[in-house]
Parts: sequence; C-alpha cells; structure tokens
Amino acid sequence: MRKLALFFFSVLLASTAFAKVAIGPVPDAIRSDRFTVTIDGQPASFAHAAANYYFLNFDLKGRARIGITAPTDDYWAKGVEVQPWRLGIRPVLKGRTITFTLDHPVKLSITRPGDHLDGAEMLFLFANPPEPDAPKPNTPRIRYYAPGVYHESIDAHSGDTIYLAPGAVIFGSLNLWGVEKVKVFGRGVIVYDGPQDPNDDTGWKHLPNWHAIVMDNAHNIEIHGITCVVRSRTWMIQMKDSRFITFDNVKVIGGSEANANQDGMDWLGGGDTLVRDCFIRAADDVFAMQGNWDGYDHASMVRPGHDVSNVTVEGSVLSTSISNVVRAGWPEKIYNSSNFVMRDSDLIHAGIGACGIPFALLEFWVNPEGQGLHTSFRFENIRLEDWYSLVQIEQPSPAIRGIVFKNIWAIETPSLVPSTLLGNVASVSFDHVRLADKLVTGNGDIPLHLESGAKEPAYASGPVHAAFSYSRGQIKPGMNVEFDASASGPNIQSYEWSFGDGTTATGRKVHHKFPDAQGTLWDNSGRFRVLLKVTNEDGDSDWLYQPVVATTLFHASDPAAGYEPGLSYRYYETPAASFGGLSNLTPTLTGIAPAIDSSVRKRDDNYGLVFDGYVNVPADGGYTFTLFARDESRLEIDSFTVAESPKPFAQVCGSRGNAVQSAMGSIGLRAGRHKIRVAMTHTIGGNDFALKWQGPGLPLSDIPADALTH
Repeated sequence: MRKLALFFFSVLLASTAFAKVAIGPVPDAIRSDRFTVTIDGQPASFAHAAANYYFLNFDLKGRARIGITAPTDDYWAKGVEVQPWRLGIRPVLKGRTITFTLDHPVKLSITRPGDHLDGAEMLFLFANPPEPDAPKPNTPRIRYYAPGVYHESIDAHSGDTIYLAPGAVIFGSLNLWGVEKVKVFGRGVIVYDGPQDPNDDTGWKHLPNWHAIVMDNAHNIEIHGITCVVRSRTWMIQMKDSRFITFDNVKVIGGSEANANQDGMDWLGGGDTLVRDCFIRAADDVFAMQGNWDGYDHASMVRPGHDVSNVTVEGSVLSTSISNVVRAGWPEKIYNSSNFVMRDSDLIHAGIGACGIPFALLEFWVNPEGQGLHTSFRFENIRLEDWYSLVQIEQPSPAIRGIVFKNIWAIETPSLVPSTLLGNVASVSFDHVRLADKLVTGNGDIPLHLESGAKEPAYASGPVHAAFSYSRGQIKPGMNVEFDASASGPNIQSYEWSFGDGTTATGRKVHHKFPDAQGTLWDNSGRFRVLLKVTNEDGDSDWLYQPVVATTLFHASDPAAGYEPGLSYRYYETPAASFGGLSNLTPTLTGIAPAIDSSVRKRDDNYGLVFDGYVNVPADGGYTFTLFARDESRLEIDSFTVAESPKPFAQVCGSRGNAVQSAMGSIGLRAGRHKIRVAMTHTIGGNDFALKWQGPGLPLSDIPADALTH
C-alpha cells in the first residue's frame, strides 16, 4: 500500500498579499522527522534526499512565513547561513527555531556557516511557482503517476507526456532511449540508488537504469518541475548524442559516502540544451562535457567523440561539494565543443582543492594528450559565493578561443588559488569582473598565470561602478549609521541596499540601525553582510559587498606597544606540524619578518610559524580579518581568537596536500597598536598562506609592512 503523510493539502491563506501556498504530500518512504517545518503555520515535512541532505518542495504565490525547528537546542549555536546571499535573508533565531518570510519563488540552501563540504548537513527549500498546467488523473494521453511510491523505472516512448504528481516518488530511473517529443513534468521525485561500487568510479557507464535521468539519441525532450535525488556513486543526468532538450525548474540533489563521481549533468556528444531556473547540488562537476566516455583504459579514452554544442544555463542556483562548476575535456579526450553560455546564476558552493589541476568556475583539463577545438564559452551575470578559482585551462592542441567572463561578482572572498591559461589559448576576456571588492584590470588582480604560449587576455572595467562608504568610528547596535553611495557611477538610476540583517532600502544615501551584535550569520561576530546593487540608465548593474561590524566591545590600543618594524617569528621544522606539537619544540630559527606570510620558511613541507608583535589600526571601528591556509592557522588580537582555519580538506586524484581554505573573523578596535599573534602549520602541497584585513575606509588587502611592529 502506498503510504502518504497525513498532510496533503492546498490552503488559501488570507493576508495582505492574498498568498496561496500548495504543499504536496511526502510519502513515508522519504519523509524525515529530523526537522519540524511550518509554512504560514501549516505543518510540512522535509524529505530525506541523500547523505545528510533534506529538501522541501511547495508552490508559492504571494507571501509565506517559513518556520524550521532543529532537532537540538544547540543546533544553530554556531549560526545560520541562508544562500544565495543576494536575497539578503537573515532568519529570526529563537532557540532551535528559525523563521523568515518569502514573497516570491526561490531555491534556498540553509546550513550552519561553513558546513557545505563533504559530510555537511544541508536543507534545501524549493518555493516553486504554481503549476500552470497540472493535469487530472485519467487525463487522456498522459501517463499519470499519482501520489505514492513506485519501485520501477520510467521508460519513455516517443510522444509521451508523463506527469509526476506532488507526492509521487519513483525509486528508479527516467530512461529516454532513442525517443523524441517527450514531456516529463510535475512536482514528483525520482530517487536513484543504484548498484554502483561506492569505492570505485563506474558511474560513467552509459546504460539504462544507471542514472537518475539518462538519454541516448533523444530529441525534443522537455523536463519541468521534478526533483531528482541520487544516493549512489553515479553521474546524475547523462545525455549522449541528444539534442533540443529543456530542463526547467528541475532540482537535482546528489550525495554519497565517497563524495565523488556525482556530476550534475553530462553531455557525451549532443547539446542544444537549455537549463533554466534549476537547482543542482553535486558531488563532482556540476556540468561536464565530453565527446564520449567508454571507460578509463587508454584505447577508450583516445577514441574520437562527437561534438558538444549550444548549451545554455540561466537563472539557476548551483552547488557542489568538490570539483568544478563547468568542466570540458579530459587529458586524453578528443572532441570539439562550442557555444556554452551560463548567465544570471548564483554559484553558492564551488568545489575546493584540485584533481590534477585546481577546481574552478571553468576548467579545460586536456593536457597532455587531449585534442579538440573549443570555442565560445561565455559566463555573464554570475555571483560567486563559496568558491575556489576562476578559470583553469590547460590545452596544448589544437586551440581554445573565445572565453568571456562578463559581469562576474565574487561577493565576499577573492580567489583562493591562482588561475592558469596554458597552451594554445587566446581570445580570453574579463569584462567587469569584481573579485571581493577589487575590480579586475590585469592578470595580477585575479591572479592569473600564463604558460606555454597562452596569449594575454583582454580586460575591461564595465560601464557602471558601485561604491559606498559608511559612518566612521564605533558602530553599536541601535546606532544610526549613514550609508553613502555617491561615489558610484556614472548615471546611476537605482541604488538597492541589503544590510545583512534581513532589511533593505533604496536610495543614494540611506540610514540604518543594526538590531544586534550577532551578525548576519548569528555567529556572534557582529559582522553584517552589506550589499549594494547599482543600476544605470541603460540597465547595466554592479554589486559591491562590505562587511560592517556592529559590536558593544571595542578593544583599547596598547600604550606599551613596541615600535620596531616587523613581527618577531619562530620557525619550526617537524614531520607532523600541528599547533599542539609546536609548543613542545625548540624553534629551528627565530627572527624578524616584514610581512605575515611563509616566505621565511627554509623548506616547503612540514613546518610551522608563529608571528608575534603589534598591528597599528588606523581608525576606530570594526575590522574583519581573513586567513588563507592549507592546514592550520589561527589569528589572535589582544589575546582574543579572531579567526581559526577549518578542518583541513584533502585534495584528490593524487594532488598533494590539502585545499586552501579561508577563515574570517571580526573585532571592534580603537585606533592604535594592538597585540597580534598569527600561528600556522603546513604539511605538504603548495605554500599558500596569507592574512588580509578590511574595515572602515579600508578595502580587503594585505596588512602593510608599516602597520606591523614589535
């Protein structure tokens, strides 16, 4: 018997917005009681997706109040993160319950701050637009899957119209094999949990019933509204030699114990695909293009494949725990690709680390034996949140041409590792790319390395520039703060503010009072994520983020601080570098360092550094510090721990060492010198280590040498 949750209803709710909320049933087979959810006071349930992931679908027209109660009192003790950031959602937090209001369809990721890598517990909330064409049971010429559980795959036939009603759960695959003119739609769910080896990559196999959705020589396919869940180690949506395909409002969630080989969508030849208003959470490349894939043996790899062309991704929210957002090619693959466009999308989690080369928004890893002509890849109006690097291209033969990055905003952090263009790469352009608060005008701003004949890219600053300042001095909760965007220009028509506390405003000059000292993330940092979007008369826009710190505690400067230039340092050499181990060791070397970096090291592996001294703060205010490290790092100011690196995250595919990660912290400081201690350890891999600061009138930058004394 098909078991359904008791709450199957569609309610009309009287409000000023005349909201209509339709919540479908969640069968017991996937329903989770880990969280308690209400929508405008009506009960709803998350479904268990895969790994520690949960999701909730409902249809929304108007305004709705969402409440989510966690399983323990301390669940949100380290804060709450709601993404995409541009939405400016900061829920109200009371005990174990968060509440917030939605007034339009959105796709949200809700986590505890920083908890988005392997093993994370994540909530995905999908507020869909109302279904315009939902059929009734027994509608002629429609294969209708009513609410309930089906342990079977769907084998489509040419001309099929297939409807998955809210509450319909298919444990199996959607197979589109040699068919045309097929439409699949609804609010139902496909759950794929196949026989793949969890410890090896067999997910590439092109077979029916081997992926959540698989296409082979399929044409004129439409898929709307459904959710796909993948629990095994396999590519999630695989398309071979298929064209004229539309994915609209499709949600794809994958997670497995191996945290690997769960591409979101793969093209093995074919294309002419539109991905619109979709959500993808992958555990590998979000999108991957190959001419074919018949195994990892050399003969299969070098067999020429079919072209991939004409793929458009727009208006989507994208997330992965590891690997690239877009990958084309492989070191032995031979095929051509052209006309890929990604636009108007939010990349809320991009993979960190490396597999041969670092992960990126766009990666072509064709070196050394791969071949193919790849042309016209365009990324436009893209917002980057938790991200790693911008572009990694290694292509010796024959060529890559026409790579465009236009209107790219990395809202909070810069690149964690450099980008690279290697080989026969030309006609690359960066048009109005802003990484953190730096507008990219040259290779050093990314940073970008050119190797083996790669040509210099072109740079442009764009027609509009966002800039704002805010009241200097100490900012406390409830204090009136002026924000001034007069420096933005030219010809600005609109100024849209999001203050990171759930409120917004419009206007060139605005005033705002921060309600507390908890910060946007409820992490007790006092740091609010203030976003400004400006738009000119021609409709061109720019975004700018600045952290604004509201706090009740401002540390006084140290009148006994030393004035000698530089910081004293202790350098340790140890085969298993860790903070705990350093305290029991005698330093290998001591001295004075002019900057906070790893340049004083005497070897590249297994060492530690501790810097001590003073940092000269230029003005009263709230300051944000960001550490970048592969292993351990910690920042203390006035004996207070401001930032500490997260647990190291190992790279894959034989890449040495751990990924670079950032750690951010904020503190209120009065002008003058403050005691500073920075400690780090390093095992193997690249020697990436840095500390940057940001504050009132101070852009994100390295701490200058003249601000460091001992």
